[in-house]
Amino acid sequence: MNIGGGQVWGVIRNIVILLVLFYLLINLFLFLFQSRLVFFPRKEISTTPAILGIPYENIYFFAEDGIKLNGWYIPSDSARGVILFCHGNAGNISHRLESIKLFSRLKMSVFIFDYRGFGRSEGKPGEKGTYIDAEAAWTFLIDSKNINPRSIVVFGESLGGAIAADLATKKPIGGLIIESTFTSISDLGSEIYPFLPVRLLSRYKYDTLEKIKTIRCPKLLIHSRGDEMIPFNHGRKLFEAALEPKEFLEMTGTHNEGFSTASGKYESRIDSFLNRIFQISG
Repeated sequence: MNIGGGQVWGVIRNIVILLVLFYLLINLFLFLFQSRLVFFPRKEISTTPAILGIPYENIYFFAEDGIKLNGWYIPSDSARGVILFCHGNAGNISHRLESIKLFSRLKMSVFIFDYRGFGRSEGKPGEKGTYIDAEAAWTFLIDSKNINPRSIVVFGESLGGAIAADLATKKPIGGLIIESTFTSISDLGSEIYPFLPVRLLSRYKYDTLEKIKTIRCPKLLIHSRGDEMIPFNHGRKLFEAALEPKEFLEMTGTHNEGFSTASGKYESRIDSFLNRIFQISG
């Protein structure tokens, strides 16, 4: 059976049309459902600090727009300050017990909270909402716990690092620790999906790189070369853009295991950083 040239071009044209439609569908999916690619909340609180024998307060407080939020306040005897803990984009506060235990050993009280849509916090997550939630957590420490703003060290892991950086541009704090954080969602998305126009489609910015250029408090940036989710160069770019005073801690291990892989070095460097902060603020 002979196939004419017109038929061949017709088949090619149909294939091209299908490929273009498929590409457009991928872009449409990315635009409409990108919140599911950014946030991975869990509602169930699987455990509490009580399992570690650490006393804590279960706190409910309200964001500026009326959303009811939940968190834990973990006091420390003879605390030198408070860690305001902005966790990453997955799970909830009950998945950060190891970090809570570490900060308690370092004589820091901890206030860890869930963003809207995470854990027992109401609402749905979004970029603006997470910023508002972090500001509400800061306000709770100031108004309800009578904490001196300069005694607050904001700690952000992964996505939480972008949220912590945003808070540090708006509120006075004693110091900022950013761990395993990207320069921006657009930068990271463009690396993961180089064949898609991520910068045009993204409704989320989380532009940590731009914000860190204006933060004047002491900063410790932490990143692992083995981070398979957020490449090491993101951490280095953030450090290079940051104003002095600043420090960088290079870890080993994967995105979620770096702090445990280099636990001794990790803890001692954070301890030294906190010592310097409170000598400065004192």
